[in-house]
Amino acid sequence: MPSPIDNSLSARPCPAAPTPPSFAKAVQHGSLWLSLALLSACGGSPSPAPAPKPPEPEPVITGPGEFKAAAALPAVSIEAINTALRAAGAKAPAITPRYAVTPYRIEYLTIDGSGQTVRASGLVCVPAKPSGALSPLLAYQHGTTAHDAEVPSNHAVADEAAVVMASAGYIVLAPDYVGYGVSKGQPHPYLLSAPSAAAVNDLLTASATWRKSVGIADNQQLFLAGYSEGGYTTVAAARALSTATTKPLSTHRAQLQSVVVGAGPYQTSVTMDELLRLVKADNPLLAAVLNPGFLKLLGSDVRAKVRNELLKKALGSDADVVFQSTFLDNYLADDNEAIERLSNVHNWKPEKPLRFYHGRDDRTVPYPSSTVTLQAMQAQGAGALLSLTDCGAQPAGHLECVKPYWDFMMGEFARDARDL
Repeated sequence: MPSPIDNSLSARPCPAAPTPPSFAKAVQHGSLWLSLALLSACGGSPSPAPAPKPPEPEPVITGPGEFKAAAALPAVSIEAINTALRAAGAKAPAITPRYAVTPYRIEYLTIDGSGQTVRASGLVCVPAKPSGALSPLLAYQHGTTAHDAEVPSNHAVADEAAVVMASAGYIVLAPDYVGYGVSKGQPHPYLLSAPSAAAVNDLLTASATWRKSVGIADNQQLFLAGYSEGGYTTVAAARALSTATTKPLSTHRAQLQSVVVGAGPYQTSVTMDELLRLVKADNPLLAAVLNPGFLKLLGSDVRAKVRNELLKKALGSDADVVFQSTFLDNYLADDNEAIERLSNVHNWKPEKPLRFYHGRDDRTVPYPSSTVTLQAMQAQGAGALLSLTDCGAQPAGHLECVKPYWDFMMGEFARDARDL
């Protein structure tokens, strides 16, 4: 008995390819499929297309950006957020809550002011949407804070900025910064660009790891915002993302839509010149020596006293957190090279829209900090990606412009955000 393979197409001699008349006749008699089958069995068909490349595996994050822990905090209802907004009166932003919010404290690894890996914390606020619904991401960086109890993960209540913004439909990420939250007691790297940027971008990375593990999806849109020191930190984070070429930072870079910042000390020396002027006014006996170019020639005790006075101006006298003095020491030593390398974030070319907001009467972070930054970025070729909007409050001071900034920022993001 012949084997089954003796009757297979592969065991038969291959017919010649049909000539054009035979091809037409095959079509006419409905036998084209047989001709093609015979040719295919003899290897006459084109080679199959190569299989698509498998997706690039996600990197395993260890060190900065590594997710360490998450803890759910008490949920916040729409009613509680509305009550908090009513209590704030004229200071409340123009937000109508649409969702209850579930906050989570996230712990992750980042770097401190010396470049060492440290465990930090932040808040992730998730709007209570139907199962499977997507949300854009909004990373919001808080301003200078003298008390640990006020940072986002220690203040996940109805009047917390991150909670209120999440009620509008965003997944909001708010880093505590090094020196607060789980890292309280370590020096806060005040106006040091690398650890400031890392606190934000490492939280983005750690949060993405955690959210993927628990099924909290985003829509691949990322927005960055912050006021005062938060504005500085936000610009530092955007600058770091603008040069990222490898995952996970390159993923955040691709998702970034726009950045809106208010009243930040982006050109740090401009800000410190103004603070120094205020210290001179309050300390007539020190006024004669309060000049960075002269202070570097004085003893360490005098410079330490001036540094402490500047910190008191920035934080008040009852602060319960520790501020790293590297930036102030560089300023008082008139070390412009170190300030430019370690602190300034004004002189680079953004690749996504960057909107500045500032009040002309601001004495805490003077208005020229924004104008000098705008000019430097325009000189780099940023062009239409930049804008500077003046705060319309009267007076347009630092605190008076917080609420107008919020309204401006949320309005800017709402134009581009999907899935709210």
